[in-house]
Amino acid sequence: MEYSAPPFFKTGPTALARLLIFAALSLAFLVTDSRFNFLESLRSIAAVAVYPLQRIAAAPAGIARRIGDFFTTHGSLREDNARLKRENFKNAALLLQLKGLQAEIRQLRELLAARERLDIELAAAEVLYAARDPFSRKLVIDRGSQQGVRPGQPVVDDRGLVGQVTRAYPWLAEVTLVTDKGQFVPVQNVRNGLRAVLSGTGSDGTLELRFIPLNADFRNGDELVTSGIDGVYPPGLPVARVAEIERSADQIFARITCAPLAGVANHTHLLVVSGSRELPPRPVDERKPARGKKPRKG
Repeated sequence: MEYSAPPFFKTGPTALARLLIFAALSLAFLVTDSRFNFLESLRSIAAVAVYPLQRIAAAPAGIARRIGDFFTTHGSLREDNARLKRENFKNAALLLQLKGLQAEIRQLRELLAARERLDIELAAAEVLYAARDPFSRKLVIDRGSQQGVRPGQPVVDDRGLVGQVTRAYPWLAEVTLVTDKGQFVPVQNVRNGLRAVLSGTGSDGTLELRFIPLNADFRNGDELVTSGIDGVYPPGLPVARVAEIERSADQIFARITCAPLAGVANHTHLLVVSGSRELPPRPVDERKPARGKKPRKG
């Protein structure tokens, strides 16, 4: 036999009745709001009230997502940075090669213009390396006796005289620069035609005029060219420009320092003068011995 507590309090409608009532009210509110928008202000107030709760509820997920994005972004940035550094090194090397090629092309164009400008036969040559002796000013080029190079031939660039071939091998040749201490070049002052001998000093940027009297008409800025009287250098090749003149009363000769016009230590391509004016042989000295003296024998 079932036993239930006596209803001391009034319980109201049943659960099913309440469900049906609330469902009917919901449908009524839906229909009324869709037709007349009565609940628009209520929804706005509810959205404002619930917004802080929504932000608080979504905060943990947002923080976790941002932390993940931070580490992901940091790793990708490190990878991108390393990749950009590698590309930068490669591009820097390519840029240096490009600059070198541009300089070489510019020099070759200038050499071609010099070949057209100078009325002499020229052959292009490339500088392979410098001499091992640090106290000499010499270069080795990639043309030798097999290409018609012989000792004594001048070597020039687009601006003037660089040096002279001193040794010729089958496929290589040694060029002694005008700045070498043992190199002497007969020159002529363009301004007044005075002739002199220009010698090297062992420094790439300095030449010196030897045995010039104190009253000789040389001025700063005078341009010196080959005179051609030695039969080695063609006349008119630019050699140097007078840079400094020192005249002292207690000295016999003036000290005249010059700067070479050619790039004696700058270029990788040069021109070898393969043909120049040939001078007739020197006359034979036919002077007779003085009277009362017999010529020496043997």
